[in-house]
Amino acid sequence: MLNAVKRDIPEALLAGRTGYQGKYAKDGQSLHKAAPTITQALKPQKSKLADSLKAACEACGAHDGMTFSFHTEYRNGDKVAAMAAKVLIEDLGLKDITVAATSLGDAQANMAQYIKNGQITGVQTSGVRGVIGEAISAGELQTPAIIRSHGGRPRAIAAGEVHIDIAFLAAASSDAFGNASGIRGKNNCGSMGFAIDDAHYADHVIVVTDTLVDFPNVPAAINGVDVDAVCVVDQVGDPSKIATKEARMTQDPRELMMAQAVAKVIAASPDFKDGFSFQTGVGGPSLAVNRYLEQYMTQRQIKMSFALGGTSKAICDLQDKGLVNYILDTQDFDQGAVAHFATHPNHLECSLDQYASPANKGAFVNNLDFVVLSALEVDVDFNVNVVTGSDGVLRGAPGGHPDTAAGSKCCIIVTPLTRGRMPTVCDAVVTVTTPGDSVDVVVTDYGIAVNPQRQDIIAQLDAANIAHTTIEALRDKAYALVGTPAPLEWQKRVVAVVEGRDGSIVDVVRQVKPFAF
Repeated sequence: MLNAVKRDIPEALLAGRTGYQGKYAKDGQSLHKAAPTITQALKPQKSKLADSLKAACEACGAHDGMTFSFHTEYRNGDKVAAMAAKVLIEDLGLKDITVAATSLGDAQANMAQYIKNGQITGVQTSGVRGVIGEAISAGELQTPAIIRSHGGRPRAIAAGEVHIDIAFLAAASSDAFGNASGIRGKNNCGSMGFAIDDAHYADHVIVVTDTLVDFPNVPAAINGVDVDAVCVVDQVGDPSKIATKEARMTQDPRELMMAQAVAKVIAASPDFKDGFSFQTGVGGPSLAVNRYLEQYMTQRQIKMSFALGGTSKAICDLQDKGLVNYILDTQDFDQGAVAHFATHPNHLECSLDQYASPANKGAFVNNLDFVVLSALEVDVDFNVNVVTGSDGVLRGAPGGHPDTAAGSKCCIIVTPLTRGRMPTVCDAVVTVTTPGDSVDVVVTDYGIAVNPQRQDIIAQLDAANIAHTTIEALRDKAYALVGTPAPLEWQKRVVAVVEGRDGSIVDVVRQVKPFAF
């Protein structure tokens, strides 16, 4: 069947599910909330320390066919997920394992071989990169991977669509009772917002730390009430690898020009007033928007009520200058943000459920005025791809992209018109990640396009004398610069399903034609 973004979804995948029908199509729908297994703990207990991670897994009933989860606040520096997979598969010899991750990348590269060996047979994640993405794209995974947004993941967990047997939660510090935090250790990651929902819903929770502290380790991101075992290891993660090259403040003149244009679009809006709210993505030009937004805020003597989502030092600097009241933080993108989280009382941790799940009555994304996001591709229907590369291989993550786009009053995509010899604005994106009905403005180095559904924004730009064009004109310019790309060749097999934040199917990723990675 064709869904609302004109993607053909195989009928076999629709058993009990629907294709995407629009960003608010399931508004008000009731879901039964799942409940984890609970154990009555009547005898006094002062320590949950396990002798080893293997012993902790055995005590928590690790078994064939299980699902395990982990968070990736340490990003490329994470060490716990790969360690846990090795214990389950190599040390315990388990098979038919499903991985339910907040993201997958180079830090978990050992899982690619487990996928090829048929030991990991299922993947559910908010992002997939590197050799794991290549293995899935090549058809090595036995079942289609399920890719969810940061809001879609806690929705699926709360609804029981993802049942976690054991959650392995890396913590910078923990006491012997399992009260754990992303700070107060020797390898801090800052906010542990990614881990909170796993702790609440998993049948068993193993906290893994390299810094054991005295009881009580409070305030705690993960409370001991949810924890079964604590395991001390040499190192849970390398904080120096939290920041990626994409998350660093750009000095590129082209990207700075685009960032300045985004700030002008925001400043032209009547919602840019004292108490407005804002989130920026991790890409270079979107991060750079902060420096130009500061100028407008200072000129107009206005403050931001809250900044949301993944946090960079750029937002922390604005708060230190008195321009942001609260930072509501799900993850930290650099060590500057980690250090700020540890010391600033109005820099607060929030779970992914609080942040973006559509299955609650108060997701913070629904209070967003502006969000600025990056893209791999945008098409003439304003659909955005942040998951697959131009070769069709899984190389990215939706993260909070679809959630913030749908929840905010104004979603702005900032992207160069071309990358290398590939057009960024095109007829049809390779994979729809964020549907076009959630995208309002596209800013490129060759001009600005506004979704025709937002005539109010068009009027605002006209009133501010900000030039804009059509998305079709941007596509034509991109094709004139680098040529029209040849269509990709796919095999029939579906290797991944891209879910909408409401659980509907937005798109599928098919196996790419064989080629050497």
